[in-house]
Amino acid sequence: MAFFSIIIPLYNKENFIANTIQSVFDQTFQNFEIIVVNDGSTDKSEEKLLQFKDSRIHYFSKKNEGASAARNYGIEKASAHFITFLDADDYWYPTFLETMFTNISKLPDQKVFSAAIEFETSKKVISAQYSISKTNDEFEIVNYFKASLKETVLCTSCAVFHQSVFAEIGNFDTKIKSGQDTDLWIRIGLVFPVVFSWKILARYVYDPKSLSKNKNLMKEKMDFSKFEEAEKTNSDLKKFLDLNRFSLAIKSKLSGETALFYKYYNSIDLKKISWKKRFLLHLPAFILRILISFKTFLANLGIGSSVFK
Repeated sequence: MAFFSIIIPLYNKENFIANTIQSVFDQTFQNFEIIVVNDGSTDKSEEKLLQFKDSRIHYFSKKNEGASAARNYGIEKASAHFITFLDADDYWYPTFLETMFTNISKLPDQKVFSAAIEFETSKKVISAQYSISKTNDEFEIVNYFKASLKETVLCTSCAVFHQSVFAEIGNFDTKIKSGQDTDLWIRIGLVFPVVFSWKILARYVYDPKSLSKNKNLMKEKMDFSKFEEAEKTNSDLKKFLDLNRFSLAIKSKLSGETALFYKYYNSIDLKKISWKKRFLLHLPAFILRILISFKTFLANLGIGSSVFK
């Protein structure tokens, strides 16, 4: 039996899927199966995938229902005890699986493992910045919410989960149209610590055609209401949610969604966020656009990070 089940949801990624699959075959640790779920692609994604001839690839094709449904389908088909996801436009560095295997072997009681990532934009490759104090050169065992105040320490292309995690907290919520991954990470964070490796082991590749970039999905972002009771007694969760609400409030204002802006704004404990964020929340949209353009320019130079957090 394979040690890792690698689940790749595939939807119209003909320009990326070959590099993604090749990054798996280039791994120094080779005991894996690949489960590719074609979620109704209409381009040449299938043709590009089928160029790879390897018995470890298990290919499934289904009607388009979204990435979360495709990932859930892959979880059902997985045979390994440890499950990992890789988006069809991202890729791993060669030691990703080896590092995960090493950390799993060192910490057999842990269930959730991840590593640092970097972002490839049209201008530059940028390393993610994390809100974690470094006490070990190899890894840290962290509280998800405390560790994710800058960049999330869990992402769908750089994390490994024991199959029992999904049995306990459930799979991706397909009722959520945008933000399903964040919803899952929150549910995981409420139960499990995360073993975080400092090595940059995956690259998120910016695809401007990605559904996650679709501004029309703004109204369908998750509103965190299912966690209202939990955040009353979990201050780390509350702080994490308010930072996400701040980000979504800013994006709602930029999209001209006034009612949605106030929905997020009214749920934030303004006393617990910085004066800069309170100031930004009151700025008009045109000034926010200028500031974001400037911050994006700095980020492309490797200076600073997102204006939203």
